[in-house]
Amino acid sequence: MIEDDINKTEEQVAREKLRFYETWTFLILFCICVPILIRSFLYTPFHIPSGSMKPTLLVGDYIFVSKFSYGYSKYSFPLAPNIFSGRIFYEEPKRGDIIVFRLPTDTKIDYIKRLVGLPGDRIQVRGGKLIINGDILKTEKIEDFKDDEMSEAGRLITRYIETLPEGKKHQILDDNPRGGLDETPVFTVPEGHFFFMGDNRDNSQDSRVMSSVGFVPAENLIGRAEVVFVSMSDSIWRFWAWFSSIRTERFFMPLGDK
Repeated sequence: MIEDDINKTEEQVAREKLRFYETWTFLILFCICVPILIRSFLYTPFHIPSGSMKPTLLVGDYIFVSKFSYGYSKYSFPLAPNIFSGRIFYEEPKRGDIIVFRLPTDTKIDYIKRLVGLPGDRIQVRGGKLIINGDILKTEKIEDFKDDEMSEAGRLITRYIETLPEGKKHQILDDNPRGGLDETPVFTVPEGHFFFMGDNRDNSQDSRVMSSVGFVPAENLIGRAEVVFVSMSDSIWRFWAWFSSIRTERFFMPLGDK
């Protein structure tokens, strides 16, 4: 009888012994490792902090960026460990892609702009018109953009549809075609580098400003913007203002080819 009780106790202990995936250790590792792997190799969220990409992206948009679109560099990983140089599994981006990259003059800072110049291209802006390899891009004026984020709420800004050489179209804002960045010299994009511009042409610090952005090395690319998953005109931490600030019409808005 006593032997049966001992055997029964041992059987109960064996049944009650937790498997590894049922332990707190596994849960903690899962909660730490899986998000790091996803953010490093698949997708990472990105918050739009400025209006340089209006009207395509608005302040308060939260987007997903695909990390695998152009392969991986050291900047693909948290803390940018210096484990290799250049890129692996590299695929060259396409003109017109909206891309998150590390600022060449300060690689701790992420920027998001539209790719307009590929290696070897000659890029210039004259009278607010983008010129690629000697050809002035076609623009079509459409209805004005109502900017509710300016100091003058509801201010109207001139909006155009710009067509890239490959036929891809996107919207831009250019309220003052004689602004400071609307007249530039010719920039020849070096091999292994790219030229970026914001869609809000009068209010974007981009590759036209050589002292702060300039040509962006391929190694600095983080990934391609894919979709707006949440959009709010107020801070996401001000939960009491969610109902008045949420932009449901922008939820899951794709940012790919048109």
